[in-house]
Amino acid sequence: MIQVSEGVAEYLLALADDEHLMGQQHTEWIGVAPFLEEDLAFSSIGQDELGHAALVYALLAGDDDVAIDHLAFDRGADEYRSAWLVERLTTDWAEALVRHWLYDSVEAIRWKLLASSSIPELADVAARAAQEEAFHLRHANGLLDVLLVDADARPRLLTALQTMLPLAVGLFDGVVGEAAAVAEGVAAHPLADHLDRWKDDVEARFGPVDWPAGAPLQEARTVRSAEFGPLLARMREVFDYDPEAVW
Repeated sequence: MIQVSEGVAEYLLALADDEHLMGQQHTEWIGVAPFLEEDLAFSSIGQDELGHAALVYALLAGDDDVAIDHLAFDRGADEYRSAWLVERLTTDWAEALVRHWLYDSVEAIRWKLLASSSIPELADVAARAAQEEAFHLRHANGLLDVLLVDADARPRLLTALQTMLPLAVGLFDGVVGEAAAVAEGVAAHPLADHLDRWKDDVEARFGPVDWPAGAPLQEARTVRSAEFGPLLARMREVFDYDPEAVW
């Protein structure tokens, strides 16, 4: 367990919560993705994201599995700091794939901001995560290389992009504790400093984009979306079979 200020703890919770929920969303495609390879790929990527979440939760909770599970599953909704992009229920494959690319393209930036963190343990996690995120992005790009030139797939993907963009831009909104994290050397810069470069990356990938006028107001991620409650219930389903069980 590391000792950090309250602000830094909030910042790290936002990072871990995003990874946790994105991992959950990816794993829910097992058995229902369009073809077997994607069943396995999305599940594998989801496992990576869940692993990143567990590593960051462990920085805050120590090597106590019960304490880590508490952070992951037992907080009140108002205590989570996840972005709405990772809370969204996505049953459309085009939306899932576009979200996969958007999220991982931001994660590639996010982990780099932590590569020289003043917290050595966090820098180690960032180095591992950055390597895995590079494979995630390569996977998404491989699919998009093929599908974006397909006459049937391209319009579906671009429609999904316009749906997901406001939520993806919301990843760059300031989170609780980000200012403290930057001031204390935990992160190199605010993520928002890289928004313009990321927009260039999006347009390089998908072509000219009709950018949303404004991102959803998450009030520094203190407000949950309507889809968070059902997602948390699915995440807690096994725990809730027997709340007194020791896992």
